[in-house]
Amino acid sequence: MATNTLTYDGCNYLRQRLILSTLSGKTVKVKKIRSKEDDPGLKDFEASIIRLLDKLTNGSKIVISETGTSLLYQPGLLIGGKLEHECNTQRSIGYYLEALMCLAPFTKKPIKAILRGVTNDQIDPSVDLIKLSTIPVLKRFLGTDEGLELKITRRGAAPEGGGEVIFNCPCRQKLRPLQLTDPGKIKRIRGVAWAVRVSPVTTNRIVDSARSILNKFLPDIYIYTDHFKGSQSGKSPGFGLTLVAETLQGSFLCAEAASNPKGSTKGPTIPEDLGKDTAKLLLEEIYRGGCVDSTNQSLTALFMVLGQQDVSKVQLGTLSQYTIQFLRHIRDFLQVMFKVEQEPKKDDDDDDLQLGGEKVIMTCVGVGYSNVSKAIT
Repeated sequence: MATNTLTYDGCNYLRQRLILSTLSGKTVKVKKIRSKEDDPGLKDFEASIIRLLDKLTNGSKIVISETGTSLLYQPGLLIGGKLEHECNTQRSIGYYLEALMCLAPFTKKPIKAILRGVTNDQIDPSVDLIKLSTIPVLKRFLGTDEGLELKITRRGAAPEGGGEVIFNCPCRQKLRPLQLTDPGKIKRIRGVAWAVRVSPVTTNRIVDSARSILNKFLPDIYIYTDHFKGSQSGKSPGFGLTLVAETLQGSFLCAEAASNPKGSTKGPTIPEDLGKDTAKLLLEEIYRGGCVDSTNQSLTALFMVLGQQDVSKVQLGTLSQYTIQFLRHIRDFLQVMFKVEQEPKKDDDDDDLQLGGEKVIMTCVGVGYSNVSKAIT
């Protein structure tokens, strides 16, 4: 058992460790969780994601010390199926959805999950971003979008939430390898401006300010306005904007912003400022480039590793700190290392001059991870 147990100190990247532990079948032990802080041990949102993993699996062994500063997680078999989960409002539903998407293709039964909590905040990817840019990435590896759906039934802003989403995902015996090295040029920009428990005019102000910047670069821009009313509007006021740039090769680059939560020390957010800031964030994401945006780098890397025993290759922009740590954890749990090369700069007289930030080409051979719970069809 000792050789099959990985031990870490501290709570950093706990979610990564739990996800990879579940997929690899290796036990993980985490010690000294905030042991020197005034409020030691696991936070409520960390305990909440452990409960979610427990619902997804059968036979998991979870041992938490009395002080909460030590955790032993021995994963069981991924079952999936129908589940409901109340997400802790310290983190948005997106925090839990990211973990769910890493595991969903490998469950015994297709996942039909209802998650409740905060749909949009300033910390985690919103459910809009996941719908616009993560779902297309998942579709590439599954090979189809049949049975793949993310539906927002109620929207809930931070801090009190009150939102609800339904996530359906089919399971697969194996994932497809990925060859994606040409993102192509931007052909259009889409987006969602949302508002809850504030004036409906707010969304129009956000859209107008975002377009004042983006229209200088591209004519094909459409931003939907999404104003929830009554019981569908959650418990807290708020508004925000999610933008996605789609390329000719079917890549999606996403950026977003949300208003300061009720009671924030930063004061109220001006809709015009939020619209312009989000547009600038999208331009930054386009500058970084790559075939996958920075939010979905880690998911792409994971599914490349878990794919068939074939070469997968993808072009990414500058790697985020989260992705770099995820690659280290992939090495620990799955014994796979990527070949990372800097994209060579093209000649100045080349019509397809590579503009923007530095790009990297990441290559690996899949481990041939097979969903033992799903019968071969």
